[in-house]
Amino acid sequence: MATNRLYRSRNRVLGGVLAGIAEYFAIDVILARVIYVLLSLFSAGFPGLLVYIICWAIIPEKPIEMQ
Repeated sequence: MATNRLYRSRNRVLGGVLAGIAEYFAIDVILARVIYVLLSLFSAGFPGLLVYIICWAIIPEKPIEMQ
């Protein structure tokens, strides 16, 4: 049984967090980024930036052999 794990993607713009989340949920990367930006704007921006930085530190990068 294959398990789906959350990793930061190597297909990145900044830290690979949103691309990794998009890969995990099997959605388009652009859609994940647009949803994140909209949620960040409606939450006054700062909490979204803080969550991104925390995720960048916590979520491991995808191993090279898994690409």
